[in-house]
This record gives sequence, structure tokens and C-alpha cells, in this order.
Amino acid sequence: QVHLVESGGGLVTPGGSLRLSCVASGSIFIPAVMGWYRQAPGKPREFVARITDGGTTNYAGTVKGRFTISRDNAKTTVYLQMSSLTPDDTAVYSCYVLIANREYWGQGTQVTVSE
Repeated sequence: QVHLVESGGGLVTPGGSLRLSCVASGSIFIPAVMGWYRQAPGKPREFVARITDGGTTNYAGTVKGRFTISRDNAKTTVYLQMSSLTPDDTAVYSCYVLIANREYWGQGTQVTVSE
């Protein structure tokens, strides 16, 4: 059973930065894809960023240029470096991994951008 644990969320003022981490455990396989989604109150879940095992990245237009996704395959960890945060970035951020064509999700970590 694959288990994901996110960390790094919190409260930050507009213009600030945060780094999220997500550690995947329980699988002998390196995830083909690791990524992040987010969900703000009253809104549908939206894609944020993803990275393949080969290092190819994709970003949502709303975060491109501000967020950077990276991964450490040896530690099966994915990171999301978030900069120039705005209140619109406030959401629960959840990581996911794709292993053997199956998706696994973490519980999420709250990011709040506010004065």
C-alpha cells in the first residue's frame, strides 16, 4: 500500500514563499509521475504541477513562473517551491503519484496566504 505524507504548509503573508514536501512510501517502484493539486473552499480541485520520472515538468498557467516542482527519486519525494504567493493561492494542497498506472493521493496540507 502506497502512503503519501505532505508537509510544509502554513500561513504566509502575500509575496512570501513556502516549500511543500511529499514523501511516498510503501512501493518498490519509482513513481512515473509525481505532482500537486489544490482545492480552495467552494472551488473544484485544480491541477498545480507535475513532474515525470524523467524530469519533465508541467505547470498550471496560474502558477507558472512562481512555483517550481522538483523530485528526489532516491527518496521518492516531490517538492513544490512556491514564491510570490497571493491570497488566491490559499487552498489545501494535495500530492499524488502515479505508480503502475494507479494514482495515490495524500491527505493534503493547508496553505493560507493572508495579511
